[in-house]
Formats: sequence, C-alpha cells, structure tokens
Amino acid sequence: MTTTAQGNQETAYCDYLLRPGNTNCAGCGMSIALQWVDQALEGEKPTLVIPACCGIVTAGAFPTSAYGAPTAAATFASSPALATGISTIAALNEETQPVICWAGDGGTYDIGLATISAAAERNENMIYICYDNEIYGNTGGQRSSATPAGVVTSTTTSGKGERKKDIMAIMAGHHIPYAATLSVAHRDDFIRKIKRARATKGFRFLLILSPCPTGWKSEPEDSTELISMAVRSGLFPLYEIFDGVRYCINKRPDGLAIDEYINRQRRYRAVAGDPTSLQAFIKDQWHHLEGMVKAFPATDEDGDR
Repeated sequence: MTTTAQGNQETAYCDYLLRPGNTNCAGCGMSIALQWVDQALEGEKPTLVIPACCGIVTAGAFPTSAYGAPTAAATFASSPALATGISTIAALNEETQPVICWAGDGGTYDIGLATISAAAERNENMIYICYDNEIYGNTGGQRSSATPAGVVTSTTTSGKGERKKDIMAIMAGHHIPYAATLSVAHRDDFIRKIKRARATKGFRFLLILSPCPTGWKSEPEDSTELISMAVRSGLFPLYEIFDGVRYCINKRPDGLAIDEYINRQRRYRAVAGDPTSLQAFIKDQWHHLEGMVKAFPATDEDGDR
C-alpha cells in the first residue's frame, strides 16, 4: 500500500477524504475545503452524497475513486433526498457516521433548492455543505443565482444585473438547528464550524465561498488571498445562525477596499472602474446582519454546542 509521511505517522493514501493525484484544478477552493473537512472529522469517514458538479467529477472513473469515503452520485436536484434515505438507513442500523451532501451553487441555490427545502423542513439528520464558486463551473461558467451582480459569465457577457441570492436567509427561514458561512482563508474558524455541525443533530447548512481560478479569471496562487479579501472587505461575512433566529458574527470587515478584491479577477471587468453597486450591496448586507445580531443575539448555550 502506498503511504506518505505526515510528521511521525505513516498515512495511507486511501485514508484521506480527498486522495492525492485527483484531477482538481490548481487553486481550487473545493480541494482545500475537502482537506479541512477531513481534518475536522479527525479520521471519521462520512458518507458523501454529491450531485452533478465539479465535486462528483473529482471522484474519477469507476472502479477507482479520488474519495476515501463511501460516495453516492446524485442528480442535480436530488442529493438531499438521497441523503435522507442514507441517513434513515444508517439510523436504523445504529450507524453513527455523518452523512454529508457536498454540492456546488448550481445544485444548491437553483436546481436542488426544492429538495433542500424539503429536507430542511423535515429537519433530516444531515450536513449540507455548499462550496460556492458563484457560477456553473463544471458546465461552461454560466451564471447561477449565486453569481454576484456585475460578474461576467458565459451567459452574462456584459455583467450580471441581479444581486446574489441570500441562501443563508432562506435556510434560516426553515429554522434549522445550525447554519454558518466558512472561509478557506480562515482555517481555525472553518474547523470549529465543521466540528460544531458534526456535534449538532438535524439539518445543518454550511456555505463556503470557494475560489475557482478558471471561472473567476484569477491566478491559482491567489485563491486563499482572494477569500481573505472577500471577508476583510465585508463582501463575504463570517457568521452563524442558531435555530434560524439567533445570530453570531465571527469576523467583521477591517476596511479593505473592495477594489483590491475585484481587480484581481477578470470576471469583474464590467464593474472594475465603478464598484459603487458592490459597495452598496456590502453596506446593505451588513446593515441587515448587524440588525439581526442586535435583535436576536446568540446565547451562551449556542457556544456550548
């Protein structure tokens, strides 16, 4: 068996959640996130349910797989339904491993929203993780409802006119036990939230802003720095929602100008000279979020979960 050294331990390649030698692009945020999920689970192997997206292409061709865990391929619209069945069978068999839906924004914000809503409304016992690269990255870079206003895609060549859908507000409206945003530039916060989701029962929703150099027209080596900029500028807030009603902000903007973020990505070329609309979006977003935290703050009990 091929092994690789990690400190003083020998770890078999098959023991990784995402195995070396996979075909993911350089700088792919999904690859970083999968490795951190693996580390947060501390060796526990989940059952993955992955709809049509880059994540299921990652698996590769049968009979081999780039995933070191049981993985079920679902259609674009059905991953929460399939995960519901797997979770139910696991409970009947008294199995304790987590069931994780791992999906892109197309299968989350758009095509899969109905089955996500159904599973969330029933409070099915699963962790739903969306790695959001803000486009249909696996099918040609078309716009999704996760695509921010002003972004150029293969179907919005002059820049998208509509704002990004607020999927976190939609999930909060289902009053699920736990929802949170995660950043691949903030490892400790990322790991903590995965652990919290694992320790919580019911439907949990995690949203990761996932850089895609191919779709974002950025350099692979800039991926984590771009996400750091998105957080620092306030474009991507890091926060948690408990039971759909109690809010906790994990990191506030530090005043970084949004220009530094958009100028590193050619997808923003339609608004690069005038980021006024993005600045307005950030202002509105934080006005709402600060208001929710003030009116409905998280409690000490939330921190103990």
